[in-house]
Amino acid sequence: MPRMTTGEAVIASLIAHGIDTLFALPGVHNDPLFDAAHKSSDRIRVIHPRHEQTAAYMALGAALVTGKPQVFAVVPGPGILNASAALLLAYGMCAPVLAIAGQIPSFAIDHGHGHLHEIHDQIGLLRHITKQAARIRSPQEASARVAQAIAAATTGRTGPVALECAIDTWAQAAEVALAPPIATPPDIPDPEAIRTAADILCRAKRPLIVCGGGALDAGPEVLAIAERLQAPVSSFRRGRGVIPTGHPLAVSFTEGHGLWKTADAVLAVGTRLYWQQANWGVDEALPIIRVDADPEAIGRFRPPAVGLLGDAAVVLRALEAELMARSHAGQPTPALPAVQAAFAERLARHEPPMSFLRAIRAALPPDGIYVEEVTQVGFASRLALPVHAPRTFLSPGYQDTLGWGYGTALGAQAAAPGRKVVLATGDGGFLFQAGELATAMHHRLPVVVVVFDDGAFGNVRRIQAQQYGNRLIASDLTNPDFVKFAESFGMAAFRAKTPEALEEALLQAFALDAPALVHVPVGEMPSPWDMILLPRIRGPAGRPPLP
Repeated sequence: MPRMTTGEAVIASLIAHGIDTLFALPGVHNDPLFDAAHKSSDRIRVIHPRHEQTAAYMALGAALVTGKPQVFAVVPGPGILNASAALLLAYGMCAPVLAIAGQIPSFAIDHGHGHLHEIHDQIGLLRHITKQAARIRSPQEASARVAQAIAAATTGRTGPVALECAIDTWAQAAEVALAPPIATPPDIPDPEAIRTAADILCRAKRPLIVCGGGALDAGPEVLAIAERLQAPVSSFRRGRGVIPTGHPLAVSFTEGHGLWKTADAVLAVGTRLYWQQANWGVDEALPIIRVDADPEAIGRFRPPAVGLLGDAAVVLRALEAELMARSHAGQPTPALPAVQAAFAERLARHEPPMSFLRAIRAALPPDGIYVEEVTQVGFASRLALPVHAPRTFLSPGYQDTLGWGYGTALGAQAAAPGRKVVLATGDGGFLFQAGELATAMHHRLPVVVVVFDDGAFGNVRRIQAQQYGNRLIASDLTNPDFVKFAESFGMAAFRAKTPEALEEALLQAFALDAPALVHVPVGEMPSPWDMILLPRIRGPAGRPPLP
């Protein structure tokens, strides 16, 4: 067995699991880990941003684009706390991210001696925002800890995991046997549950399919069932792109609301189904079939008519085989054309966001990656930006963490170097991470960021104006000249005042194959919430819709 330090064992184990990038900020607590990465720099690269939160967001962006585990490393205490917002987001988005946190000397952990970056019960903190967290205590156990963490991150309900290692443990050396990746048994769908689900779908005249992020790798299976049933497929945020927007059965979240009222069966794939069950309502005439890898998610809110536990693609293949064996063929949903026409009419009134989105889509190649920040154009894109493939529309899920966008876009670009990446952000969200323009330039990550600048936290300001008697507080912003700001980093920058100018600026920026910024000054944007916070339409009366 080779003799390795703990740091070397961790790096070797990451490489053995197919990890080729470490998003990380160095610091004394992790020096032996970085030294090990340097020794293996032909097999793993280190990308260092300017803030720990960005390191975590970059790992998140890479995980969302690839669907594969990604890793970041930071110092303990303030370092991992800086990254915690991104970890929380990864947890909400079921993203397989491994956080590696340093620790103070092992003899002093949790004793309150006042060591540099000391924090009480760091592992306990991490357990609240990850699937699991563990400490590496020796070089001999390091590889097994990595294997266990990555297995946990990538099985069942995927999500973030964490490891911590003390500064003295990193440097310890011993003979190490590298643990192989942990194989997981294949999912075997319950045959009786499959038959019951098929019974429901064969009886339905107006079935509806709802997809979330858990369906992203089951696009062909979703499409096969949708076409067999002639069932519209509704998605929102992370589920966008499971089937391409241009398909006749692809419908928006808002159109899904219009179809929910008369649906007589729902197949929910990899989605919490929160909005539909909590806000839109459910009654006894609507059997719901839940497909999910998380057994706890299947019965959340209310027990489904049928719960199908397992990987979405595996479960749906079994369901499609059962439907095919019955030679079932559905009929078009009668209400679909009217619902689509009504939605198109609503979108036509939502200007200028719709025109800006058309400009972005026209410039972005079909396989290009769009990242939406928590901003007015971003909200509209969740409903209306055409999405041609899974994992090309990155949205922050239910956490809706302001400032997530640029770091996530940089990570997506690092993981997809041959593709175009664009971020649509507001002035408020962008300045959370604007210093990372330096990271884009240093690592040559050609993300194009579009800053829609209304000089405010626009959503907050509109709510204060409309619901609180125009008592504006803490919502107006003072901004730099964004073009000059970007140019100060050596970056190409453009200013576009119209959708047409935005499209032209994006085409020029993409042609550079280098980091770029487009500043779009805008006025107050219209509210998208009448198309998102939709009223209850089934079951007993309930509370007003909530986000």
